[in-house]
Amino acid sequence: MAASRSGFQFEGQFVHTEVVGEGPPLVAIHGTPFSSRVWRHLVPHLRHRRRVHLFDLLGYGRSAKRAGQDVSLGVQNRLLAALFAHWRLEAPDVLAHDFGGTTALRAHLLDGLDYRRLTLVDPVVLSPWGSPFVQHVRRHEEAFRGLPAYLHEALLRAYLQDAAWRPLSEEALETYCAPWRGEVGQAGFYRQIAQMDQRYTDEIAPLLARVRCPVQLLWGERDRWVPIGRGRELQTKLPGATLTPVAEAGHLIQEDAPEAIVAALEQVLR
Repeated sequence: MAASRSGFQFEGQFVHTEVVGEGPPLVAIHGTPFSSRVWRHLVPHLRHRRRVHLFDLLGYGRSAKRAGQDVSLGVQNRLLAALFAHWRLEAPDVLAHDFGGTTALRAHLLDGLDYRRLTLVDPVVLSPWGSPFVQHVRRHEEAFRGLPAYLHEALLRAYLQDAAWRPLSEEALETYCAPWRGEVGQAGFYRQIAQMDQRYTDEIAPLLARVRCPVQLLWGERDRWVPIGRGRELQTKLPGATLTPVAEAGHLIQEDAPEAIVAALEQVLR
């Protein structure tokens, strides 16, 4: 089955969506500063066994970016709930990375979405989180938004490389950099960082014991953004959750060890 690409209007804003493959539904949710393209190595392995639903979070990838836009974690779970209704999904499997994991948990705990099984890859859930760079951008968003393009490009590439343990290929860097270039893209990049706020994870922290589906956690042992110790702590707060460490992988397991995600999904796919 060929990919079906379309757009979804959410509160008057364009959201890029894509449906690939055949079989029971699986929703894949990316994190920051990535897009649905982060799953490009996995989709070929999934499309023959699952109907994979992909989308770009509001303000990311090919979805709308504009001045004054709310792209915080407080809006992304509402977007996910709207997409579930649009796709007529009841209890699909969900695969989520980084802020995608936050979004999946918020939608589950605050909006009542049900999942058959939830696979979380290095999710951002427990406070504190946010690197010194993130904190600095939050204080000086306007200054970063006005950086010359060549400085922004250098900063962006260094930031993305830090998410991975192994050197990123030029193809990967181009894939992840492209949406954040130009006047609109550069402003969007710093906008989403400036709106990172721990209150959206703190809001669900007391509710984690109420998760209603099986959860498996995958965590890069070399994750510099959210160390694996946070994963072990999160495992204790999610009823019956399992944790699989991934050796020689950082926060961006999709690039460092995509085969580990495919292996972890085997039980889900069966």
